[in-house]
Amino acid sequence: MTAVQRSVTARWTGGLRAEVDAGGFPLVADEPETFGGTGSGPQPTELLLASIASCFTLAVAHSAAKRGVTVTDLRVEVTGFYDGPRFRAFRIVVHTDVAPGAELDAVIAAARRVCYVTRTLAEPPDIDIVVG
Repeated sequence: MTAVQRSVTARWTGGLRAEVDAGGFPLVADEPETFGGTGSGPQPTELLLASIASCFTLAVAHSAAKRGVTVTDLRVEVTGFYDGPRFRAFRIVVHTDVAPGAELDAVIAAARRVCYVTRTLAEPPDIDIVVG
């Protein structure tokens, strides 16, 4: 059965810090002390970059396995480029022991198709803010 929606809850814990319940896993989001936070967790923008990096890592691993491509070393680095109060671009760098060429190109192309996070960012959804 395919999930038709996901929900995550964040609870403000004072200052510029929030505790997040993500699928039963606790996370902390905070701003650095220089911006008024306590520096006790990653910034929300770093969590966004982490979502991109982790999703694309898993998408590459999944796509390689489906194609019978052996991967023993895989690391994905994501950089966000600020433009005022938003990111204007993301750069995803895939580091792997799979040799460059057609086989890796096919894996990356497939990963682009199955990574929910990058697909969502490529065609942003509507955002509906409701006070409840």
